[in-house]
Amino acid sequence: MTFPAYLPVGPWSLHPHAVFEPLAYFVGARLYFYRRRRDATAPRLPLEATLWLFIGCIFGAWAGSKVLAWVESPSHYFPLAADPRLLLGGKTIAGGILGGWLGIEIAKRALHITHSTGDAFVWPLAVGTALGRIGCFLSGLEDHTYGIATDLPWAVDFGDGLSRHPTQLYESTVVLLLAAGLTALSHRARHPWTSGMSFRLYVGGYLFWRLGVEFLKPRETWFLNLSAIQLASIVGMIIVLVSLRRLARAPT
Repeated sequence: MTFPAYLPVGPWSLHPHAVFEPLAYFVGARLYFYRRRRDATAPRLPLEATLWLFIGCIFGAWAGSKVLAWVESPSHYFPLAADPRLLLGGKTIAGGILGGWLGIEIAKRALHITHSTGDAFVWPLAVGTALGRIGCFLSGLEDHTYGIATDLPWAVDFGDGLSRHPTQLYESTVVLLLAAGLTALSHRARHPWTSGMSFRLYVGGYLFWRLGVEFLKPRETWFLNLSAIQLASIVGMIIVLVSLRRLARAPT
């Protein structure tokens, strides 16, 4: 298999990101609206408010994913500071989740929405991430999401002669298992989970995963032998814990 693995779509041969990234957004959005319709306990929002929440999520995720990617690999991106293509390349899911969460909270404050709206995002985030990481895997070395060299039997040579951890596929598997595990736990709980709890646990679990899996990737370290993504993951987990504590204290 050669990388990037261009995909035949009709008469065209498309880069995997050009296929899987839009697919991830499309499927994630469709799944979000489907789950919102199926959830009888979720507060009903006007269409306009829902669209503003989506706008806050999209722009927050875009900004967060870009900034963290640039800080994560300064030696790669900073020399391109004057290149307008910098706005097209460089994204990280950890920054996207944190930025999207912040964008939604800003939109909620502007719209005076006080209840949690995050639980409906758990499965869309998981499925969207899983699809997006397949695109990262098929993009090979140019995507900068591959792992370090390993002798494991499922290692992949992305074209540089080294057998590496396919960390992109690890992540696709982990996020789906995380969403499935949280869904099963919430259904088996003696008492209904507080609204917003599933989303916060998903974000915390994902950031914990990113903190660990980054040790299997080539990275530039900033502090205590940790990369920018790992440091952001620690900060994000602290925010999640504080938010869960506030959620537990909120009147029901």
